[in-house]
Amino acid sequence: MTKSRTKTALKRALRDDSSLHAVICDGLNAVKTAHRGYFDEAIRPSFEDSLDLDEAMRPGREGENRWDYLLSHAPSDAVVAVEPHSAKQDEISTVIKKRSAAREHLRSHLRDGETILRWLWVASGRVHFADTEKARRRLDQNGIEFVGQRVMVKHFGAVTTKEAKKKRGRKRTRRS
Repeated sequence: MTKSRTKTALKRALRDDSSLHAVICDGLNAVKTAHRGYFDEAIRPSFEDSLDLDEAMRPGREGENRWDYLLSHAPSDAVVAVEPHSAKQDEISTVIKKRSAAREHLRSHLRDGETILRWLWVASGRVHFADTEKARRRLDQNGIEFVGQRVMVKHFGAVTTKEAKKKRGRKRTRRS
């Protein structure tokens, strides 16, 4: 029998003194109930813990753009960010601003060399892009993947722990 890791990807990514540790919840518990439906049932058990980044970053930034969630994705042993947001042409800039703001907010919370493996935008309703190809290209250029109406296993493809470590630019010893 293999021992479970003592720290999830999210907990390891955060600096020891980060105030965000206090608001990490097990599984998808930090994800608002209304938003849990955006995660396909088959992938839900893949998330070890979650953080409502929007709420955590709200004080003092009430009028700013904030990304919604950070989650530990166990199969890739990496942190992913998920943003449920309306999928309209005029919202692309807003989602891009949310990612940019989140990266800035997280700068003082993440350990050196730690990154977010995936930034996923899930539609919080019908998809209304006039030119889907142009929209996806713009999102790709900004490091965001639009996943449609549900986050599914296929959105993680063949991402392995090895690939996630390579993206982070450093190697970790394997925990047993």
